[in-house]
Amino acid sequence: MKENKSKGNLFYLTSIVLVAALGGLLFGYDTAVIAGAIGFLKLHFNLTPVMMGWAASSALVGCFLGLTFSGPLNDKFGRKTALIVAAALFLISAIGSSIPHSLTEFVIYRMIGGLGVGIASMTSPMYIAEISPKRIRGRMVCLNQLAIVSGMLIVYFVNYYITGHGEAIDLQAGIINDPEKWNVAYGWRWMFGSESLPAVALLVLMFFVPKSPRWLAKQNLSDKAFKILARVDGDDFAKTEMVEIENAIAEESPSLKQLLKPGMRIALFIGIALAVLQQVVGINVFLYYAPEIFKSVVGTKTDIAMMQTVVVGGVNLVFTIIAIWTVDKLGRKPLMYIGSVGMGISLVAAGLAFFFHQTGIFVLICVLCYIASFAMSVGPVVWVILSEIFPTKIRGRAMAIATFFLWVANFIVSQTFPMMNENKFLIDKFNHGFPFFIYSVFCVILIFVVWKFVPETKGKSLEEIERYWK
Repeated sequence: MKENKSKGNLFYLTSIVLVAALGGLLFGYDTAVIAGAIGFLKLHFNLTPVMMGWAASSALVGCFLGLTFSGPLNDKFGRKTALIVAAALFLISAIGSSIPHSLTEFVIYRMIGGLGVGIASMTSPMYIAEISPKRIRGRMVCLNQLAIVSGMLIVYFVNYYITGHGEAIDLQAGIINDPEKWNVAYGWRWMFGSESLPAVALLVLMFFVPKSPRWLAKQNLSDKAFKILARVDGDDFAKTEMVEIENAIAEESPSLKQLLKPGMRIALFIGIALAVLQQVVGINVFLYYAPEIFKSVVGTKTDIAMMQTVVVGGVNLVFTIIAIWTVDKLGRKPLMYIGSVGMGISLVAAGLAFFFHQTGIFVLICVLCYIASFAMSVGPVVWVILSEIFPTKIRGRAMAIATFFLWVANFIVSQTFPMMNENKFLIDKFNHGFPFFIYSVFCVILIFVVWKFVPETKGKSLEEIERYWK
């Protein structure tokens, strides 16, 4: 058998994916930094529950705005350019949100960061999916989710270190009656400012990665697309992929009207449903408010609450790695079933613990079981499915629509949790358990949607999946 002129280069592919996944890392870093800062912001700006929810969720408004133009940005200028723009927005936000003089200034800079999150949240997995061979595509896209949870874990450590540093400064100054004085004045500023380091890394490194071969083919630059694919996985792979890509492009219309065709309507419905359900199961309540939950409900001190949040981030990371190694073996749907059941049970158990006033270590165990279930399934697998199910020529805009609804759902959950958690009527009836019962219901709905509507995409090329809808 004649040897290929090019055998491909797994190191080359992995390097590209890791750079693109920095967009995911910043996505996680930017959204989770608020977990450590929100308590200090509440004291610094004297926030009410509604204002506290707004401070935590304001970045999500930027996500909405980012998604309104990220689809056209991706389709017209390419995935690489979109990630460069996202990196610049992350950098501006990191610097600006660390030096505000008012809540309004803080919210504006957080919204700018949200623009970056909105772009990166859909562009990174899409770029990775378009450059990866189908046999390992799920695993490669999951690396983006690994980067997201890594960004969260890193910022949880950063928040923990800054909090401890601030308490040490107050102790040295002899401030005993107000051990959070330095953190309330300065600590949260350093938390947001620390994001500038990974933002600079993404901004610089993106200039050294290639453009998406599928986007290049759409721009009639097939020779460049072929060279990139050949370097990724060999000449035979490049020839096969180019034929499928060009056939798919020839059959497509660039109009969004294509998404309203009979086959595409169900794909759009699935994308929106999965995006919304990924959020309304309550994941960001634990990622954004974990220290406050542990402090107010479990009754721990600030530094211990921060360390418990680090544990949450560690479990998130470990089980995301499990998802990476199983998504191309077990498939997308089995993982979604396993994770949804695990989340539902954990949420009901946590709600009952609050209802019967059995807080403490049991609540932490419930939270960790919930995070593990989400991280090994719904967290990464939803992004894999979203990056696979839409046609090449309008994938950017279609993913923007689905991701827009994801951030709308995220905003609603993030804004309403403090309001439910501190509502006197609900506390009297459920003792902080009400939100968790609500989120568990959505886990059941998620299982039904996956069973009834979602096809298994394991081992199929993006063009095969597109033909399935037709």
